Amino acid sequence: MIMASENTSSTLGPVRHVLLDFDGPVCSVFAGFPAEDVARRLVDLLRDADGPPPGHEESDPLAMLRRIAEARKDLVPAADEHLTRLEVEAVKRARPTPGGVGFMEACAATGRAVWVVSNNATAAIERYLSVHGLTELVAGTFGRIAGRPESMKPSPELLIAAMRAADAKPGECVFIGDAVRDVEAAHAAGMEAIGYANKPHKVDALTAAGSVAVVTSMETLAAGVT
Repeated sequence: MIMASENTSSTLGPVRHVLLDFDGPVCSVFAGFPAEDVARRLVDLLRDADGPPPGHEESDPLAMLRRIAEARKDLVPAADEHLTRLEVEAVKRARPTPGGVGFMEACAATGRAVWVVSNNATAAIERYLSVHGLTELVAGTFGRIAGRPESMKPSPELLIAAMRAADAKPGECVFIGDAVRDVEAAHAAGMEAIGYANKPHKVDALTAAGSVAVVTSMETLAAGVT
């Protein structure tokens, strides 16, 4: 574990609401149905007389959705609907993150509510939680808003919606995510962020983005919940 400033226990001490990213801290969404295969399927589904959709060269389907929103707003409803179905298919083969469940259980044991906030579709998040028996550990799920890719992080919109549902102030919350955009969204919402560096190159990036702490293991983070 690498700390950006305080130790994990100090960071989590005043926190009553943990906002948790999905793809990364909870599971690897595309472990069994690779993102590049999902992107190719999405291209095939959206190809029309004008050719492939904007962003067809992207290997990240969420990045493709952003590109579609920028260049072909008329395609957004269909693109989001197709991607949601593909994400629901993907989570059937998703790989649980070691320590992810332990962290959620530690939060529950210490009276902290967990809210899943993700750029993935809510339907996919809820399917995964249900299949893995985790629904009771999560107070609420906030995936991207259907037909509105601009709601995805680094926008703080979903985090703010979670705070409203929790009736919480930013100082009572922390967001845990594995991307710079997660840290940016947290700061835009007025709260601190803990970076989860599930790949070595992310440590410096998450630290530079202003994470109050950076961890390389959800198991270690779970151990810091007191």
